[in-house]
Amino acid sequence: MYPAQQRDLARRLKERALELGFLACGISEAGPLDREARDLEAWLSRGLHGTMSWMENHFDKRVDPTVLVPGARSVISVLHNYYPPEEPAGGPEVGRISRYAWGDDYHLVLKERLRELFGWLDEAVGGRLEGRVFTDSAPVMDKAWARRSGLGWIGKHTNLLTKQVGSWYFIGEMIVDVPLPPDGPVTDHCGSCTRCIDACPTGAITAPYQLDANRCISYLTIEYREDELPEIPGDGLGNWIYGCDVCQEVCPWNRFASPTTEPRYQTREGLPDTTLDAWAELDVEEFRELFRGSAVKRTKYAGLMRNVRAAGKR
Repeated sequence: MYPAQQRDLARRLKERALELGFLACGISEAGPLDREARDLEAWLSRGLHGTMSWMENHFDKRVDPTVLVPGARSVISVLHNYYPPEEPAGGPEVGRISRYAWGDDYHLVLKERLRELFGWLDEAVGGRLEGRVFTDSAPVMDKAWARRSGLGWIGKHTNLLTKQVGSWYFIGEMIVDVPLPPDGPVTDHCGSCTRCIDACPTGAITAPYQLDANRCISYLTIEYREDELPEIPGDGLGNWIYGCDVCQEVCPWNRFASPTTEPRYQTREGLPDTTLDAWAELDVEEFRELFRGSAVKRTKYAGLMRNVRAAGKR
């Protein structure tokens, strides 16, 4: 049982998170992720992470936050809505970019918001807080911690899902040395639904809760670094040139999504409706200008042009 003072601190922390624009905030007790560690090890051993060899590094830190942040007592998880009000243009001639990359790079936006929340907690405990904030930039299993903290369940497409808003959000964490009362996990509400599995163009969701990155369009268009893409099974890339939203677009829980209120996630002109032919004419200077401060820069100009060529061959 946690003292009333710590329970009150947790309540005020969650209130402050909502004031800063987060969708939700949940708390877990810092400690080893035993079940998740076994699942991750099995997934890596089967080579389902493709060329993302960095996922094999720092395994001990990835599955135990007390190794990553010595003295850690709590993992605080937050959700940040990025769902844009606009819909992507229809038609196979449009070169599609995943919605999460339509605005500014979430690494910058989310980390800034987390630092504000960290600063509030530091002040609340008298300026003696020790810890770190994370936005998909260190070996932290963000979906596992969000699930443990009651923010949602891992869906059959392996994304975090919530009944209230679906899955159009980023996940961030603060790992801190303050003991806070943890929230329990929620139950799985995918039921017998297989829409994400049935709709995946390349069969990357090989079974419920199982993803083969080697087949995943998001992996192939962002993380795969070779000059040319490998042969892609199923329907191939379709018209995706950066990321893929298919499994989220078909998920019934995403009917509850509402547009983001974060100004920096607002859609940049041209990203939902530029044709493949127009993308093919983009030069390197235009790329730098259009995607300054954008997550799309991760794939670099050559990578985006490779994807455009591949999508154009469908």
